[in-house]
Amino acid sequence: EVQLQASGGGLVQAGGSLRLSCQVSGFTSDDYGIGWFRQAPGAEREGVSCIMDLDGATHYGDSVNGRFTISSDSAKNVVYLQMNNLKPEDTAEYFCAARCFACSRYACHHWGRGTLVTVSS
Repeated sequence: EVQLQASGGGLVQAGGSLRLSCQVSGFTSDDYGIGWFRQAPGAEREGVSCIMDLDGATHYGDSVNGRFTISSDSAKNVVYLQMNNLKPEDTAEYFCAARCFACSRYACHHWGRGTLVTVSS
């Protein structure tokens, strides 16, 4: 059973920073992609950032490129999303997904519960 536990959301002012964490367990192989996705009220779920393989290949959505950074700690089985210079339009529920063969909501096989990020002002 694949388990994903996202954490780190909260309320911040515009221009502030947050780091989200995704604790991953239950995989039978280390060769898979992990992705962060977000969904604002009334909007479609969109891709934020993905780390696609053990070599560290990464992808960023156009709206967050240059502000967000994805990284991993293999010893702890954790994937991080460092979010800097946050904007009100970043407000959304953020989801962690596993076994993503592309950085698309349609290509990820497992999902965890979301963590809410709210950016004020």
